[in-house]
Amino acid sequence: MQAVNDFILAAAGQPWVLFIVLACCVIDGFFPPIPSESVVVGLAAVAATADVPNPWLLAAVAGLGAFTGDNAAYLIGRGVGTQRWAWMRGPRMQRAFRWAGRELRKRPASLILVARFVPIGRVAVNLTAGATHYSHVRFVGLTVLSATLWASYSVAIGLFFGQWFEENHLLGAVIAIVCAIVLGILVDLVINRLRGRIEDPLQES
Repeated sequence: MQAVNDFILAAAGQPWVLFIVLACCVIDGFFPPIPSESVVVGLAAVAATADVPNPWLLAAVAGLGAFTGDNAAYLIGRGVGTQRWAWMRGPRMQRAFRWAGRELRKRPASLILVARFVPIGRVAVNLTAGATHYSHVRFVGLTVLSATLWASYSVAIGLFFGQWFEENHLLGAVIAIVCAIVLGILVDLVINRLRGRIEDPLQES
């Protein structure tokens, strides 16, 4: 266990780790399986007691990556739509796309901000925004804010839980990541509940 802790600490102190954070956050904007939250929260948990990487720099890089990934998804949606690839045509993704399309017409600002905190939700919303030609200028402004909030939130969770485990960086990172995932699931459940309430009247009419 000490060897694992030493490895995590050594890796967190390397300059290249921020490039990994950037890459994960960019790709996660249009490919949900990449665990950007886990990377950012885990490193922030280590930074809570080891001071590496620098939390402010970590948040800045994560925010830049999230912004870039979200806008890449927008451009992909504008270029190829929401049915080009097989993973887009699955029932769950298609329901998410239809819901995102309706909500973008009614409350685009709050939807784009909240969706950033839900892995599949943000991909669906960003692709749909592009496919429906939602104003790119407005989208850029909203994703600047959403990426900043998401990065700050992720780093804050890591710092909060990481400070309790000064002698065990691995445990601190794991607990912080689990808490971040649980919070993400709760947000997803709330959104699904709200989506169900919106869809029911539509189905009845």
